Amino acid sequence: MVHYNALDRSFSALADATRRGVIEHLLQEEASVGDLADRFAMTLTGMKKHIAVLEQAGLVTTEKVGRTRRCRLGHLPMAEEAAWIDRYRKVWATRFESLDAVLEMMKREENASDDTI
Repeated sequence: MVHYNALDRSFSALADATRRGVIEHLLQEEASVGDLADRFAMTLTGMKKHIAVLEQAGLVTTEKVGRTRRCRLGHLPMAEEAAWIDRYRKVWATRFESLDAVLEMMKREENASDDTI
């Protein structure tokens, strides 16, 4: 049996373009599941499945209001996810800086050899 931690659930939920779109929309305003289904041109059942994944990850919360289910951003600050991304951003930034230095050195060597001809 697979056991997912919070980081796995968050990244899995955010791996889908529709779910990222839902998060983007909810950054602006709350919406019903029906409104989101209409906005993303999908069935109510399909949107409910997307919302369930986002809820399990803690990225969205829902509340039943009358006959509709209202969605809003979850309360998790995504600090663990941001820290994980930042570690890899730093690694890649260092690698790109090293690559830039090598390319600059190669450029200087090329220019120096062009000057001697």
